Amino acid sequence: MASCRAVPSVLLLTSRLNVSRVFLRNLQSPKPFRISNRLMSSMDQQRVLVLGSGYVSEPVVEYLTRENNTHITLVSAVKTEAETLADKYQNTQAVILDVQQQQQDLEKLVKDNHLVISLLPYTLHPLVAEMCIRQKTNMVTASYKTPAMAQLHNSAVEAGITVMNEVGLDPGIDHCLAMECFDRVKAEGGKITSFVSWAGGLPAPECADNPLGYKFSWSPRGVLLNTLSQAKYLQDGQVVSIPTGGSLLESTRAMDLHPDFDLEGFPNRDSTIYSEPYGIQTAQTLLRGTLRYKGYSSACIGLQKVGLISTGNHPFLAPQAPTLTWRDTLCTLLAMETDVSDEALRAAILDKVGGEEYRLKVIEKLGLLSSEPVDKQTTPLDTLSNFLAKKLAYGAGERDMVLLIHLIEVERSDGSRVQEKVSLLQYGDPRGYSAMAKTVGYPAAIASRMVLNGDIQEKGMLVPFQKTVYQPILDRLKKENVQADYSIEQL
Repeated sequence: MASCRAVPSVLLLTSRLNVSRVFLRNLQSPKPFRISNRLMSSMDQQRVLVLGSGYVSEPVVEYLTRENNTHITLVSAVKTEAETLADKYQNTQAVILDVQQQQQDLEKLVKDNHLVISLLPYTLHPLVAEMCIRQKTNMVTASYKTPAMAQLHNSAVEAGITVMNEVGLDPGIDHCLAMECFDRVKAEGGKITSFVSWAGGLPAPECADNPLGYKFSWSPRGVLLNTLSQAKYLQDGQVVSIPTGGSLLESTRAMDLHPDFDLEGFPNRDSTIYSEPYGIQTAQTLLRGTLRYKGYSSACIGLQKVGLISTGNHPFLAPQAPTLTWRDTLCTLLAMETDVSDEALRAAILDKVGGEEYRLKVIEKLGLLSSEPVDKQTTPLDTLSNFLAKKLAYGAGERDMVLLIHLIEVERSDGSRVQEKVSLLQYGDPRGYSAMAKTVGYPAAIASRMVLNGDIQEKGMLVPFQKTVYQPILDRLKKENVQADYSIEQL
């Protein structure tokens, strides 16, 4: 939920450790890594390989290990994280392994399990999927079915395996709630004339206490990079395209969606591609967007305009370059001498951000004009991401929330028109799961249980658009206190 939508993938594990030895830890003691027939000891045991030990992994492991016949092997490059999680749950062991550097070891694990749940960065899913195809092992991910995954569909069908994608929050629960409405409307003889969906993972209002109104549980890079993305949507029968490079946030609009929150939203990716798979070709408006608190977009535009979201390498930000402060960094990006007066620097920034005082204040409040030394990461984007990951992290006792709202305009069989509103609001528990972890992890775990139990028989690269898939997911989510509210308004 980088942004919830922007982060079609959930960033849970980075393969940043070059692990020279691999260890297998059971619940008693660590042992040298080996693939043991011990994993095959029980014919009726369901063996699941979970890749990634980040914050979404725990609800997945917790849900699956409720059944005694399920054995979890948790793979991560982060030793303490994986072992701590494995120690909490029955029938769970940790394997410390770098999935990119130790692919042969990973494939042996894939072979010895019935199901692989990949909670890795989405760019690694095709690598894992290819292993699953070769070893005829089913797979589940919470990430978008990217073109790289889609092109493996025929191979997955030939291998006789199910690869269920997009079973998180967004994508995931959003699909399930939308399809539930679409199928019901069509069964009643109506048609969908408009579908607008907004979603966001945000700090709870009392925790949105910084200039962006946003906090991070993982690297901000994807969230910041998304502000430069392109987008496409359908508005009153016309396709609206937004080019890459920063125009996206200029399309931000105020959102009057919930009385408790002052929100804004901007389009997310290409919404037009959902017309056919959703079966709503009658819709003249089709838009999926990202929610933020009011002011976020203007603040990020300011960061863009001073060059802080640039992906280009800068020699002065090379790790071995001389020490510099954030003030020095802004001066350099603006082609100014570092000994320029504060007044002149602020005037230059104000001019660069379009004369918007608010944007200048955001830059100041974030500490980007301070004398704090910069931890240089080669590019402005990576340097800023590293800084914000620490400065805008969730503190002890703070909670997040997720908000998902579908606005669906319907023409009924009698010609009357209504708007159906589907709303999902979840708050995190400071002593338990974050809202994002719960709403991504539980759908993935439920879909995984369905695959293990043979409730999903279709083969290939799938998404949860069929009633036989989305309805059980929604029904079981209700038992975890994850459920939507519904309302109807006459138009």
